[in-house]
Amino acid sequence: QVQLVESGGGLVQAGGSLRLSCAASGPTFNRYVMGWFRQAPGKEREFVAAVWSEGTTLYSDSVEGRFTISRDNVKNTVSLQMNSLKPEDTAVYTCAASRSYLITIATRIDYWGQGTQVTVSS
Repeated sequence: QVQLVESGGGLVQAGGSLRLSCAASGPTFNRYVMGWFRQAPGKEREFVAAVWSEGTTLYSDSVEGRFTISRDNVKNTVSLQMNSLKPEDTAVYTCAASRSYLITIATRIDYWGQGTQVTVSS
């Protein structure tokens, strides 16, 4: 069992930055691909970014070049640095853990965090 707890959401103006963090419990953190998803009101949940245990990263086209995902395999944490934020980035951001390389598919996620709200004002 893995528990994920996010922190760092909030309200920011367009062009600003926020850093989300996710703390994972359990001794098998290294076995999981870690990622972030987001869901805006009235929209489906979408993949944002993922990081493999050895450091390989993957981003959605909408955040490539603006967001950076990283993980600390000693502290069992994963972070999402979000720069140049846009109003369309407003959503609930949720940390995710998957044992599958198909991390971009929500149905392949093994564990979810509770989510944290990010609001970007124009």
